Amino acid sequence: MLYNAKEFTIDTGTARTDCVSFGSGQDALVMIQGLNLRPVKGSGLPLAIAYKAFAKDYKVYVFDRRDPLPEKVTVKDLSDDIAQNMKSLGIEKADIFGVSQGGMIAQYLALDHPELVRSMVLGVTLCRSNPTVESVIGGWVGLAEKNDYKALVDDLMVKMYSDEYINRYARLFSIVQKTQKFVPAERFIKLAQSCTSCDTYDRLTEIKCPVLVLGGMKDKIVTPQASEEIAEKLGCEIYMYPGLGHSAYEEAKDFNARVLEFFRKHKNPPCA
Repeated sequence: MLYNAKEFTIDTGTARTDCVSFGSGQDALVMIQGLNLRPVKGSGLPLAIAYKAFAKDYKVYVFDRRDPLPEKVTVKDLSDDIAQNMKSLGIEKADIFGVSQGGMIAQYLALDHPELVRSMVLGVTLCRSNPTVESVIGGWVGLAEKNDYKALVDDLMVKMYSDEYINRYARLFSIVQKTQKFVPAERFIKLAQSCTSCDTYDRLTEIKCPVLVLGGMKDKIVTPQASEEIAEKLGCEIYMYPGLGHSAYEEAKDFNARVLEFFRKHKNPPCA
């Protein structure tokens, strides 16, 4: 398959995790996606194409959330799952690229499993809950409880994307909305609610690996201040996209290039 994209499942006996890998590099890159209505299964080729910039330098791994999920799953639980999956595949150290909820998970991974992390990029994420994200998540949970996926997808788009981006791809969004297979509402609700469990602020200084923070100045989900306070606490590099919001990682043409440049620059320093 293109870019050596593969799909497989890790089965521990008590849970199953759908996974995607692609690329031909010697180093490992673990990409941790944000809260998503779409499952990883069946997304191998689209992910490989979307993130082809990393395919030469890395063997890239994308792990879905485990199935089944605990009743009150936290982002810390999800980071422990990532660590277990990495160890089961023999990944001893990797660069970590987490966006949104994935950035929350990445922080716990670096805190609780530092031996697995070489360097880390945190995109449009937070280190502790705030009224904005709580309101947004509450709205999404309410719509999911009603199984109103049309309203949920509409609100996700409005909160995530710029008006220009929505107008440009309105027809595509409409097609995806009608044809896409979404995760069950119960699963989405558990994962959405877990976002408000993130609370790493007081522990951030324990992170010793190189970190880059990327955010959007018009972020309507976690707020731009959430990205800024992570960078301030860590004293790390940060770039804020002035005209973009939460979907800066999709809309900014240079987003992946910034991530790759950072990882290349910090290829040798260990995290622990």
